[in-house]
Amino acid sequence: MNLNLHHLRVFAAVADHGGFSRAAVALRISQPAVSKSVQELERQVGLALFDRVGRAPKLTEAGESLLIRARELFGVARVAEEELASLRGLERGILRVGASTTVATYFLPAILAQFHAQHPGVRMRVLSANTRAVARKLLEGRLDIALVEGPVQHDRISVTPWRDDELVVIAPASHPLLRKRRVSPADLADEPFILREPGSGTREVAESELARYGVHATASMQLGSTEAIKQAVAAGLGLAVVSKASAADQLALGYIAVVRLRGITFVRELSELQLIGRRPGASATAFRALLRIASAT
Repeated sequence: MNLNLHHLRVFAAVADHGGFSRAAVALRISQPAVSKSVQELERQVGLALFDRVGRAPKLTEAGESLLIRARELFGVARVAEEELASLRGLERGILRVGASTTVATYFLPAILAQFHAQHPGVRMRVLSANTRAVARKLLEGRLDIALVEGPVQHDRISVTPWRDDELVVIAPASHPLLRKRRVSPADLADEPFILREPGSGTREVAESELARYGVHATASMQLGSTEAIKQAVAAGLGLAVVSKASAADQLALGYIAVVRLRGITFVRELSELQLIGRRPGASATAFRALLRIASAT
C-alpha cells in the first residue's frame, strides 16, 4: 500500500484544525477537495479515519494511529529539508567574518584559504577592526563570525575561548635593554611605548599586564596598526607590546628584538563572540569547525 503524501497532509490538516472547512481555509483549497482527499486516503488504508457523527469530525482509532505516524513522517521531511538547505547554503551565499586586527592579519588568512578550498561557492567578506568595533558589528547583526583579541562583556554576547596568543615587548635592535640577560619591570618604567588606539585588544591586555607590575606605559606615539608600530619601533621611536606571531618577520630580519623580561609573561586568550540565541547558518558552522581544528595546532 503506497500512501499519497498529499492526501496524508490534508488528513492531518483536518485533524489539526478540527474540521473540513477549517482545513480547506488553512490549505487554501476547496472543501470538496479536502473531503475527496480524505475519502481517497480512507480507501487506500481500507479503514474509516474520521467519525463523522456530529458537527465536528472525530478521529477513529485508526485515524489516531495514522496521525501519529503522519506527524513523525512530516518531522523527518522537515529535517531532510533543513539538511538540504544547509548543503545549499555551502554551495553559495555570503559568510561575513569580523576579526580584530592581529587575528585578521596573522591568524585568519590560512583558515580563510582552507574554507575557500572546501566551499568555493561561498563568498567571504572580512572586516578587520579593533575588538570594540568587531563587537559592535556583531550586535548590529552584520557578522556571522567574530574573533577578537581583547576582553568583551555584553549581556547579548557569549564569549568562547579560541586559542592563546603570546605577547612580547619589542625594542629597536640597538636598544640598551637588549644587552641585559633579564629585564625587570622597573627597567621599563621610564621607557616610551608606542601603543595601539583605544579599543584595541592588544593595548588593553598590555596596559593591564604592565600595570600589575607597577609599570604604567607612557605613550610616545599612538598608531592604528601593528605593522606601523613595528616600523616605528625599528626606527627607534620606543618600545611596544605586540603579538609574537606578528613580530616574526621583523625579528627574522634583525630590525627589532624581543626584550627578555624577568617574571613577566604576556599570554592572552583570543576569543570567538556569538550573539546569544542566534542560530548559526551552515557556512558559519562549517567555518567554526575549521577554527576548532586551528586552535588545536
